[in-house]
Amino acid sequence: MNIEDYRKYCLFKPGTTESFPFDNRTLVFKVGNKMYALVDIEEAEFVNLKCDPALAIDLRERYAAVRPGYHMSKSHWNSVYPKELMDTSLVYDWTDHSYDLIFQSLSKAKREEVLSMGL
Repeated sequence: MNIEDYRKYCLFKPGTTESFPFDNRTLVFKVGNKMYALVDIEEAEFVNLKCDPALAIDLRERYAAVRPGYHMSKSHWNSVYPKELMDTSLVYDWTDHSYDLIFQSLSKAKREEVLSMGL
């Protein structure tokens, strides 16, 4: 997975911001000031993504490249290892799922604010 391509993909999503709140290596993508993806920009070995708890379990059972979130809530976050996936487009699908989960958890006013940013 090319980290710059992934970064552009995330930043294309409405209201997405990027920052380094933890250190100078861990790039965090947020919508409405809530995290939906984290990636180490130096190694890009894995991406941490928010996930519906039932789906998280299913994905871990189906894909060896999907594991409980490293340094995250194990029930709500997965670590996805793109180099271990046959189809790396799944990383983008699961990023969409993560973004959507966070976006839907925002208040109605915050969702409207995010959507108005894209106009």
